[in-house]
Amino acid sequence: MMKDLREYADTLRLPESDSYAPWELRWLNKPDTIPRYCRAAKWNYQDAQKRIKATLEWRRDFKPDLIPPDEVKVENETGKITLNGFDKDGRPLIYMRPGYENTERSNRQLRNLVWWLERGKDLMPPGQESLVIIVDYKSTTLRTNPSVSIAIKVLHILQQHYVETLGRAMVVNLPMLLSFFYKGISPFLDPVTRDKMRFNPNLLDFIAPEQLDAQFGGEHHYEFEHESFWSQIIEACGIAPDGTRVAEDVPAVLKPAATEPSNAQTEQPPSTSGSSIGPEVLCTVPDHEEQASQEQATSQPTQIAVSA
Repeated sequence: MMKDLREYADTLRLPESDSYAPWELRWLNKPDTIPRYCRAAKWNYQDAQKRIKATLEWRRDFKPDLIPPDEVKVENETGKITLNGFDKDGRPLIYMRPGYENTERSNRQLRNLVWWLERGKDLMPPGQESLVIIVDYKSTTLRTNPSVSIAIKVLHILQQHYVETLGRAMVVNLPMLLSFFYKGISPFLDPVTRDKMRFNPNLLDFIAPEQLDAQFGGEHHYEFEHESFWSQIIEACGIAPDGTRVAEDVPAVLKPAATEPSNAQTEQPPSTSGSSIGPEVLCTVPDHEEQASQEQATSQPTQIAVSA
């Protein structure tokens, strides 16, 4: 089925003359793309066809892999979304803090969220295909909380175009005042996503103390400083000012990747080190995941750096 789905996707590809064609092919060539859509469709070929066609159309319009950092930089001045550390299964942690909202509701907020989903994928260790989202409602008000309409758009993107990417979503410090918000979006949660959600869990059950932000009972202490954090994330992921990749050549014509069944691996982004970035705290992949990564790749495990 994977071979058939890839052949079908190739019939939908943009012509080589289109400027986005190499990026579309880059995404299709990733070893986890086709398997994700097969699993999401529960190996129903017709459903998988519909899903991948819809995502190809969405990516051509949204261009999630080419969002320039400066386009969304202002959205991150308060640290309302950060990427730092890994859970016990080696999945990158994305923290969302609606209470830190600093801009008016706009499409740019949505693009900022997608930008961070792409960074989470960049920093997945070899063999890892999912990430964890922690939503902290501390200090969130009705004004700073996303609207139900925005939340529905986010769910649609996550469930339809980042299939099999969410490993777990954990909501903490949810006040009763905002419980209506989740009642409003619950009809739009598919059963798979709903099953991955946890409300007010003990985060240490899922994340090692040294990987968990100290604000949530962990042992990872750091002070968010926007410019330092922003530059380190961009460097760790190898993002160029125009949204392309610094050290990656994306030719106009690429040979389609093989789609034989395998343990799909994501590309490993450029690694970072303490000596090259400056004063920071490094959260590395947990030991057991590090060992698994070494079995699958010769490169060192990915590190996420944040300013101290």
